[in-house]
Amino acid sequence: MKYISTRGGMEPAPYSAILLEGLATDGGLAVPETLPQVSPAEIESWRALSYPELAAEILSRFATDIPREVLERMTRDAYASERFVAEEIVPLTRIDDEISLVGLSEGPTLAFKDMAMQFLGQALEYVLARTDRALNIIGATSGDTGSAAEYALRGKDGVAVFMLSPQGRMSAFQRAQMYSLDDENIHNIAIDGVFDDCQNLVKALSGDLDFKRMHHLGTVNSINLGRITSQLVYYFWAWLRASDGVPAAERAAFEVSVTVPSGNFGNILSGHLAKSMGLPLRKLVLAANENNVLDEFFRTGVYAPRSAAETHATSSPSMDISKASNLERFVFDLLGRDPERLAAAWRELDETGRIDLTGELPRFDAEFGLQSGTSTHADRVATIRSVFEGSGQLIDPHTADGVKVAREHLEPGVPMLVLETAKPEKFPDIVFEATGERLGMPEHLADLLELPQRVTEMPDDAAQLRAFIAERAVQR
Repeated sequence: MKYISTRGGMEPAPYSAILLEGLATDGGLAVPETLPQVSPAEIESWRALSYPELAAEILSRFATDIPREVLERMTRDAYASERFVAEEIVPLTRIDDEISLVGLSEGPTLAFKDMAMQFLGQALEYVLARTDRALNIIGATSGDTGSAAEYALRGKDGVAVFMLSPQGRMSAFQRAQMYSLDDENIHNIAIDGVFDDCQNLVKALSGDLDFKRMHHLGTVNSINLGRITSQLVYYFWAWLRASDGVPAAERAAFEVSVTVPSGNFGNILSGHLAKSMGLPLRKLVLAANENNVLDEFFRTGVYAPRSAAETHATSSPSMDISKASNLERFVFDLLGRDPERLAAAWRELDETGRIDLTGELPRFDAEFGLQSGTSTHADRVATIRSVFEGSGQLIDPHTADGVKVAREHLEPGVPMLVLETAKPEKFPDIVFEATGERLGMPEHLADLLELPQRVTEMPDDAAQLRAFIAERAVQR
């Protein structure tokens, strides 16, 4: 299995190489040269596997340059029971007769990003040791990516992490999880701006090939395909668990729909790939908050990212994103995997601030099964309250966005899964507003908010960021 760039200017490369690169050398994103396919019989044969075993089975189709026994060790270590609260790693929890939550927040930072980052930490350490290379991770976070990456990579040999976050745009819990780490290889940088400004800085430095090579830059944002491929696993796992009670003769035709709270389009892109591989997903429903650029795109066919000034600070802050990096991978598929058409679309975006794909709009749902919707603060509060009153389950505001939009896309006889985003303890204010319940910290994190915090504040300035990284980058 080799990987190419959406923009056509990169020589095919193996999985290990694209783990270290982040952006492709031509500024595009790495995608599989051909997507592996799985049959209903193969999926059925995975039913009795544990989560680590299923992860090895699926990832072996992408990481073909990593020996199978090494991959199995990585997934055992990444998804070891001591790292996750739930014994099954990813539990399914029914909240009513039609909707179940896919529990992706059982890991060390209580957010779904752990599902990819724990594997990526193992994979990066293996590749770096094998190649005797250093890697300086530069990333941007709107909330949970940063802590998940830092907890997965803290203390690892040959790796430093430079994580950008928007000043004042994360919850106190999210800030404390990141800024309280005192490992020498972890560097938190609070940028004066919004998430999109942080993401633009990451792209600027990743696109500067001389600087990137000199300082061995890579990324663990969802532009890193290692994250996308490891997120595929829980789509297969969730379908297998949802179909456990279905008669064996009917399973091949059994479909579920999945709603995904979305910001940077990475999580739902994994669902798109799983569906394209052959997993029986009926609909993939994108749930946006007030920063609903993606909802507008899937409703109108016009993608028009907003400026930093037009990006709202909301009560589901991890979705406060107006320019979704991973959309490029979907548009690549939409345009027939034609790098010239893709490059032309992105030139249009650079020149006009928008991409008009209204001619392709009928295919969004008919061919790819993609639908969307928007949720507001009032919707989040009402949804958290109604789920608690109906099931006794407390959910976080991003998951509430998902449940609200999922309810608008239910179809008779088709179970709906909603991907859980984070534990509600990370967002106690909105949970209290919705339910009157005051959530304390989880026992193992009881003193988190009291710990000293270490962060560097910085203006939105690429030159200053370059200097900061150059002085602190790990070298071999």
